[in-house]
Amino acid sequence: MACSATTRIIHNPLAISSSRSAEKSDFSCKILSPSSFWGSASLGKKLLSVNKAISPISRRSATVVAVSDVVKEKKLKSSSSVSNLLITKEEGLVLYEDMVLGRAFEDMCAQMYYRGKMFGFVHLYNGQEAVSTGFIKLLKKEDCVVSTYRDHVHALSKGVPARQVMSELFGKTTGCCRGQGGSMHMFSKEHNVLGGFAFIGEGIPVATGAAFTSKYKREVLKEDCDEVTLAFFGDGTCNNGQFFECLNMAALWKLPIVFVVENNLWAIGMSHLRATSDPEIWKKGPAFGMPGVHVDGMDVLKVREVAIEAVGRARRGEGPTLVECETYRFRGHSLADPDELRDPAEKAHYATRDPITALKKYILENKLASEAELKAIEKKIDEVVEDSVEFADKSPVPARSQLLENVFADPRGFGIGPDGKYRCEDPKFTEGTAQV
Repeated sequence: MACSATTRIIHNPLAISSSRSAEKSDFSCKILSPSSFWGSASLGKKLLSVNKAISPISRRSATVVAVSDVVKEKKLKSSSSVSNLLITKEEGLVLYEDMVLGRAFEDMCAQMYYRGKMFGFVHLYNGQEAVSTGFIKLLKKEDCVVSTYRDHVHALSKGVPARQVMSELFGKTTGCCRGQGGSMHMFSKEHNVLGGFAFIGEGIPVATGAAFTSKYKREVLKEDCDEVTLAFFGDGTCNNGQFFECLNMAALWKLPIVFVVENNLWAIGMSHLRATSDPEIWKKGPAFGMPGVHVDGMDVLKVREVAIEAVGRARRGEGPTLVECETYRFRGHSLADPDELRDPAEKAHYATRDPITALKKYILENKLASEAELKAIEKKIDEVVEDSVEFADKSPVPARSQLLENVFADPRGFGIGPDGKYRCEDPKFTEGTAQV
């Protein structure tokens, strides 16, 4: 979206820890040419100030303010606080337990996959736990989460029991989708996990629709509704049409949604830097009139700080936010990926920035908890994960009659015959297909 030559972009740059982002972060107050895009600033910058006289955007609010500006302002107001700690002991232990659960669960998934307990593609979340925990642990039960094919940990963070997630991976009836979803399609109506989606970008319109539902309830049906939706997706998705269409719709209608980009720098085997004309994804937010924020996705406390404000904005009815979390996955794209394309030095660098290790260090250095307390959490999680495997292994597989359930809107359509029985149960159902 091009802007008028009279539009002023006002920035107050702060240093960015990311070497990728720092290369293009040196902006100052300037006049943009008609062909320029509206820029954004990363964490701690004011995003946009628009001349009200510009007619094409006169309907839009005069100023789009960075989420992180609110964080900064609140810090200044609370400077007299007796404590500089970012979290309480209780909050720290919740974050630590959730991150350890995600890591331990995924490590166990790798073991079970190679033992032949799981089938198809399985994409693990190791290394990205700070993003899931930093955002989802702030939500209420009524809030919605929409995920990708890398969805196990998002489901766990939202409260889906480890037993249900593991059983789903095993293809058992006790899974959260009764064994019909598998690794890439975690869904739980009870916990408002609206699904993992195998196709990239597929979940963003679903999340936008969920956010529209919340706004409709509040403004049309006059219900007491402040529900927020989180849409998780990766860097590779941000070149797809659904991403741009939904940013536009969410900004136009001020929907209560946060678009969370988990930029792990690689779209399967394609480097993010080679796949997009401008690798700074957060810049795309202000192009649609919403804040765009870049944050270190390997630091759960930084992610949480941004998430508090982004979720708060959405809950207050102030509209959507685009948050780019720069993170890294510690394993290959899936368990079928030998992970030979990434530079070993790059992988070693990010291994030193393990988000769980960093949080543990913060907790211990600030005396929020003892080593013994953290060990107790780790032991508890090991037992939870072991129990989930035992439960899943003993659970029954779905009956053949379940094959076509929840597939067809008309229960007596293709799947069920005039006698009320599933056609697939008829021995003649597959007759002749052996030659096809």
